[in-house]
Amino acid sequence: VGMAVPAALQRSVVSPAGRHTASLIFLHGSGDTGQGVRMWIKQILNQDMAFQHIKVIYPTAPARPYTPMKGAFSTVWFDRYKISNDCPEHIESIDSMCRGLTDLINDEIKNGIAKNRIIIGGFSMGGGMAMHLAYRFHQDLAGVFALSSFLNKDSAVYQALKRNESVLPELFQCHGTADELVLYSWGEETNKMLKSLGVSTSLHTFPNLNHELSRTEIEKLRTWIVKKLPVEAAKTN
Repeated sequence: VGMAVPAALQRSVVSPAGRHTASLIFLHGSGDTGQGVRMWIKQILNQDMAFQHIKVIYPTAPARPYTPMKGAFSTVWFDRYKISNDCPEHIESIDSMCRGLTDLINDEIKNGIAKNRIIIGGFSMGGGMAMHLAYRFHQDLAGVFALSSFLNKDSAVYQALKRNESVLPELFQCHGTADELVLYSWGEETNKMLKSLGVSTSLHTFPNLNHELSRTEIEKLRTWIVKKLPVEAAKTN
């Protein structure tokens, strides 16, 4: 029968105020939705995270059976055997979602956005997904961000980077030291591993922050996004 073609991912979009010259793809955490994480950020900032020239896209993961929830359906980017950095990755589900998210990247390219003007990242599982997508399949993106995220110890990302020669997108990472779901040490280890494999990384530590987003963190992220995706001077003919 062949694989069913996955439906395009549902998405919530914040359009740029001015001319669209760059795009940001923000992936939610497990069990959330694009609309959900957009509203969460809006609540923290008292407004949408919006830009003059950058379109912000919040896609929603399709619902699938999720092993940590005993096989109950959840909007997750991939399955995992357990929430731990010490088990194998569920690579089939990761790779199939990489294909779906590649379609989303290609939609932006079709809209005239260069690949080096696209940033991808996310919160928790969304950040893990973004690292797989960028460092294994799209090494020419402008940057990657991972908030309260981690990669498993023998991640396919590390295997891919061991064989890599090209210049890699910069990683912006944030993690709360009081995170009880994704331990700070897992985020720190992910950062060290990627750095040792040639990724230019930063890790911003937030004391007393649990598995959540904070205003300071989103503002830091925003500053980094604008630095990586500056406003382009209007082209003169």
